[in-house]
Amino acid sequence: MDAGAPDLRAADHLPHAPADRLALPGDTMGCTHLVRGERRRVVVSLSLTSRPLLDSVRERLAEAGHCAVTPGLPDGSGRAVLFPGASRLTGTLSVAELLACSAIDRVTVLGSPLPPDPDARLVTRDHVRPQWQGDDLVLSATPALGDTLVPFEAPDPTPCCTDH
Repeated sequence: MDAGAPDLRAADHLPHAPADRLALPGDTMGCTHLVRGERRRVVVSLSLTSRPLLDSVRERLAEAGHCAVTPGLPDGSGRAVLFPGASRLTGTLSVAELLACSAIDRVTVLGSPLPPDPDARLVTRDHVRPQWQGDDLVLSATPALGDTLVPFEAPDPTPCCTDH
């Protein structure tokens, strides 16, 4: 869906609107994708488990007239905003808990070749945005105070950095 969102912050709510309005199943994936070129913008992809549901959603979104709806993905590295278990990723969790209760396959720590300890505490800041890397949904984290980790993407980024 191309709703013409100028940046990631503006696009974050876009996958939730059709999911809520159309009562999409809990295994729906909603991702944002940066589109570069003449008109830089962020588009949204929704991944649904059945073809009839996909066709119905595409038709209803097109009828709503608030975005261009086309088939396919703009790229293979979408940033997941809506994914199974996303609503449970609040507060502080261990890496093992995060992996067990969500669709995230792996956590990486910037600057480290090793995966984090499963018991490492991750302070979510209620803003977890993993990205697709091949077939894996991967959350990039960074070390923080108190021997904790935080997701690399901050919930309130500096405006100059929101489209990187």
